[in-house]
Amino acid sequence: MKPTDINDPEYFHKVVDCQHACPAHTPVPEYIRLIAEEKYTDAYMINWESNVFPGVLGRTCDRPCEPACRRGRVEEEPVAICRLKRVAADNKGEVKHLMPQGPFPSNGKRIALIGGGPASLTVARDLAPLGYEIHLYDEWNKGGGMMRTQIPSFRLPMEVLDEEVNYILDMGIHAHFNHYVESMKEVLDKEYDAVFVGTGAPKGRVLNIKGAEEAKDNIHIGIEFLAQVAFEHREKVGKHVIVLGGGNTAMDCCRTSKRLGGEEVTVVVRSPRKDMKASPWEIEDAEREDILILNNMPPKEFVVENGKLTGVLFGKVRAEYDENGRRKLIPTGEPDVLIKADDVMIAIGQDNAFPWIERDLGIEFGKWDLPVLDKVTFQSTRPNVFFGGDAAFGPENVITAVAQGHQAAISIDKFCKGEDLHERLAPYTNLVSQKMGIHEWTYDNYIAADVRYKVPHEDKVVALKDRKVEVELGFGLPEGFKEAQRCLNCDVQTVFTTSLCIECDACVDVCPTDCITFTTNGEESDLRTRLSAPAENLTQDLYVSDVLSTQRVMIKDEDVCLHCGLCAERCPTAAWDMKKYMYNVTKTYTQNGSGSCCK
Repeated sequence: MKPTDINDPEYFHKVVDCQHACPAHTPVPEYIRLIAEEKYTDAYMINWESNVFPGVLGRTCDRPCEPACRRGRVEEEPVAICRLKRVAADNKGEVKHLMPQGPFPSNGKRIALIGGGPASLTVARDLAPLGYEIHLYDEWNKGGGMMRTQIPSFRLPMEVLDEEVNYILDMGIHAHFNHYVESMKEVLDKEYDAVFVGTGAPKGRVLNIKGAEEAKDNIHIGIEFLAQVAFEHREKVGKHVIVLGGGNTAMDCCRTSKRLGGEEVTVVVRSPRKDMKASPWEIEDAEREDILILNNMPPKEFVVENGKLTGVLFGKVRAEYDENGRRKLIPTGEPDVLIKADDVMIAIGQDNAFPWIERDLGIEFGKWDLPVLDKVTFQSTRPNVFFGGDAAFGPENVITAVAQGHQAAISIDKFCKGEDLHERLAPYTNLVSQKMGIHEWTYDNYIAADVRYKVPHEDKVVALKDRKVEVELGFGLPEGFKEAQRCLNCDVQTVFTTSLCIECDACVDVCPTDCITFTTNGEESDLRTRLSAPAENLTQDLYVSDVLSTQRVMIKDEDVCLHCGLCAERCPTAAWDMKKYMYNVTKTYTQNGSGSCCK
């Protein structure tokens, strides 16, 4: 194998697994260390620069960082990264003065944002400080998009959402609320320099089975039901409620129904439990509230008696998987099951809907009626129209919408300046030694033995009485500190200097995970089997040194390294050093040479 090029900005980024997995590439270990130092405001601002909505995401994020967490490789549970983000948000001080302050000098360009969700708000936040006149159009009376309409208040209090949305709107955004855009042509006729579409995936899928038409008054599309509740247009449901679907929207529908009078609320899923798309913690919270979840039961008929919905008839299936993991649902032959129902919520998926975009404007649409986009720039086939969030490539989540908003903002800025949209600056990176003494570091490298801490919940009786009572209470400061101490500081890299190594193998002896090996070089497939411990995770790289004096090379398996620093402490020649790696994704303000937006 060739020596590892640690100057490649993506090499160590991949080793910081949590940050690499985050669509917005938030510097997770950095803000967790600040929480442990009780610097909550600083931790919040690091989050705000990357993910824009720390208080929202600290409660509702899909947490792609946590399955990637290195802690989960040495024990059962990863660090509670999402909940630590909330610790920073809940305990921050005054932050508005740390954010860009308007009014900003105008650059003469006007941008229209259609939809007031996380993608559009991210574009607004990134472009407003550069002097763009931003006009945001949304059909609701407040900003937030699906964060407001589809996430119930018992998971996301409105005051938290309002605070973080207003940080952006207060930058001088021209917000046109209660304004449903009916025609893209009308928007384009206003001669904006660019238009960004962040309207989400607002069309819930329907279920056309027997009885659907007769029972339509008691059959509700899940996302529409949640929006009606959010804006207090619906205040009750029947005593017997069935929710169809196995995703997070289904979990929100069933828990909301429980708070609106549903006494027997049942979630019925056509697939096995292991295939449910809902986050495991959302399923746990639903079951904690005595909601029954039934699997392998596809709906066959809405049962109607005397013109009124009385129940739903379900079949029974089992799942079979082929060698490629594709699933077939096979009827078991068991008798159908009738479940009583006064109301049914359908939460079986969402689609994009662009009836307001005329098809003669040069905006091409492809499969699933999704816009044809450049996947790097988010530019449509009409050069001055851009898309992002769920409106771009279909339903995802808030953090993905934010990440796409950052990139779309860069594209819009470049488009307005007549620059090549594909010439984008590389991320800002830095690699700095953490030496404070011969064997001392500027950070706490003690690895806590604690298992993951449980977050407290509101009493179930109290929570179910009021849909606005937040259920998950968040970590207190002592628990937040202890959970932060579980972080392995994966951004502090073990960096090897070949010329200083005397091949004493002391680092091999002291390594607690046997991740360091000195051996003769070879092909990667061969090397991975000859290490102190076989390197079986092919998705993580091997760190390979230059050839040493004995013609051996040093190989470190990045997958299982704990970043504990014992190799650097033990090395008599300082061939190993602990260096903090900072990786900052380029945004519009760094493209323009102004550095961080957080002044």
